[in-house]
Amino acid sequence: MKRILGWTLVVLWAVGVYSQTELLGNIAGRKIMDLSGTWNVIIDAYHVGERNRFFEDRKPKDPSELVEYSFDRSGTLKVPGDWNSQRESLLLYEGPLWYRRVFSYHPVDGKRQFVYFGAANYHATVYLNSEELGEHSGGYTPFNFEVTGKLRDGENLLVVEVDDRRSRDAVPALNTDWWNYGGLTREVTLVEVSQAFIQDYFVQLAKGSAREIAGWVQLNGVAAKSQVQLEIPEAKFRETLTTDEHGRATFRFPVKLSLWSPENPKLYEVILSSSQDSVKDEIGFRTIETRGSKILLNGKPIFLRGISIHEEAPYRGARAFSHEDDRSLLGWAKELGCNYVRLAHYPHHESMVREAERMGLLVWSEIPVYWDIDWQNPATLAEARQQLHEEIARDHNRAAIILWSIANETPMDPARLQFLKALGNDVRELDSTRLLTAAMNRTGREGNVRLVNDPLGEVVDVLAVNEYIGWYEGRPEDADRTEWKTSWDKPLVFSEFGAGAPYGRHGDVGERWTEEYQAGLYEHQLAMLRRIPSLAGMSPWVLMDFRSPVRLLPGVQDMRNRKGLLSDQGQRKQAFYILQKFYQEMASH
Repeated sequence: MKRILGWTLVVLWAVGVYSQTELLGNIAGRKIMDLSGTWNVIIDAYHVGERNRFFEDRKPKDPSELVEYSFDRSGTLKVPGDWNSQRESLLLYEGPLWYRRVFSYHPVDGKRQFVYFGAANYHATVYLNSEELGEHSGGYTPFNFEVTGKLRDGENLLVVEVDDRRSRDAVPALNTDWWNYGGLTREVTLVEVSQAFIQDYFVQLAKGSAREIAGWVQLNGVAAKSQVQLEIPEAKFRETLTTDEHGRATFRFPVKLSLWSPENPKLYEVILSSSQDSVKDEIGFRTIETRGSKILLNGKPIFLRGISIHEEAPYRGARAFSHEDDRSLLGWAKELGCNYVRLAHYPHHESMVREAERMGLLVWSEIPVYWDIDWQNPATLAEARQQLHEEIARDHNRAAIILWSIANETPMDPARLQFLKALGNDVRELDSTRLLTAAMNRTGREGNVRLVNDPLGEVVDVLAVNEYIGWYEGRPEDADRTEWKTSWDKPLVFSEFGAGAPYGRHGDVGERWTEEYQAGLYEHQLAMLRRIPSLAGMSPWVLMDFRSPVRLLPGVQDMRNRKGLLSDQGQRKQAFYILQKFYQEMASH
């Protein structure tokens, strides 16, 4: 598998010096041509496509010419979408698969074009009209390539090789507890912009202030001293910015705004205009900070009533990507009484984050530094940093996101700590307005006392713990005797706890894999959590059952993680109502 050597671009992004292949901000606010739909595909299990030049989409010129492939005769898949759920024969397939899309386009003088991918899992190599545009690694973050001057007037050929084989040096690595959905899992679009355009922008409340906005605007293709107007019409705000020699303008201005919150998910139209370009966005404004063991939203303590969610589509067992998927999953979270969702264990679709914002749900966003990876490999660190930068670049204007998470359940190891410190430093450099966290699962013990003392706790703003008393250790009633302490005066969130039960499987409260056992565990867990003074929130595992190839118990798991409070068909288990009642009581206080 080829690997992108993209860390140079990451460094340039961090210091504000952009290249033409840097990520475009706010695709929804630009002129686009949607390339989604039906694509022809070739399954390439032995990885012969590059050698046989599939990217040329050759046709025999006469009956005597040997061409040993044909996109036209090899079937189709829908994009966006994973290949595993679209063909039964591909359910467990991991390897290369080639996509082809023929489209018509007429380039306009004075315009530039980019092909933009919402995500491709895991490694993508992109070709336009038989020319390689570049590569990208990472299955859950967006990327784009400039194609100005490479498009034909008329018919164009876009070919993408996507390879989802797992590897030790990747992020995530070989082992995960979710399905490795392969393919072009999010939208593909052709974006048209002006010669000089607004590349990206960051418009949020200034750190520590509810009365000032601060941030930056980055132009592409302009000279120094270019002007950009920043408007928030409803707030009667309008200012003119002037860029430096890199096309970048920073700002800080006073403005009176109604603050975004779960109770008031207010979004403002924000308009940025240059001499050649204009971009609109909907942005909310709120502050988030910590004080001792409290999380403060807009200066007031908030308890995060949450649930963890995987990006799996209800009802059809596939990678979620549609607005209907978003509304189903987040609607269930709202029904549960949540004001917060943990989007695990990778960046979810941009539409999911935006829908959470509209619905008034706070968001934990995470990169897939998951379990054990190659901590001492510089290339693995570069890949993790690239994914982190792409995640933040896409979502840094989303008020709903309050937590950037850099890891989940990683081992205690000096190399791991240095790796995660590097990611933590990146977060603070790129976006100091949000909180830093990571889901830890290693604790000290003294009798019935659990001590949150992972050295990573020194790095993060919010301590987060995954614990499974009553499922992976002990009995549910052991929680009644367990006390929790932390080594730092910081907020503590229980990022995971839970138990597995298929919907409709009933039995005694002490019988595993029954709804009664799951519900009983929740009763004991919630009683334990009530006793923790520093507790600032929770996101039990998990909202809905989801596919996982490591969950193999026949007749019970059948390659699904059954810890959902709902089945994958939306059926509510007993534990759903236990947590719902708890959250209703908390919300009323």
